[in-house]
Amino acid sequence: MEIIKWLENWYKLNCDGDWEHSYGVKIETIDNPGWSVKIDLIETSLENLYVEYSLIESSETEWYGYSIKNGTFNAVGDSTKLLFLIELFKKITEENS
Repeated sequence: MEIIKWLENWYKLNCDGDWEHSYGVKIETIDNPGWSVKIDLIETSLENLYVEYSLIESSETEWYGYSIKNGTFNAVGDSTKLLFLIELFKKITEENS
């Protein structure tokens, strides 16, 4: 679960006494069933990044989708994709640092 530690560190690096009062990370369940991950990128090095929504479906029960628009990373996936979605965010972050 090192990816959770990585996300904690990313969050901590962006907390500056102001950012965390308006922005943050939200992880929720959705009724498909699955996961939703929303990460605010405003006032971070990624705030101007844009990625059009992409949905990848292997089957009815195995899928994920993500986009980056308006300063927000939005990702959803089936019930087995939580760690994958966070790892996807990490990959995008590292590729655009």
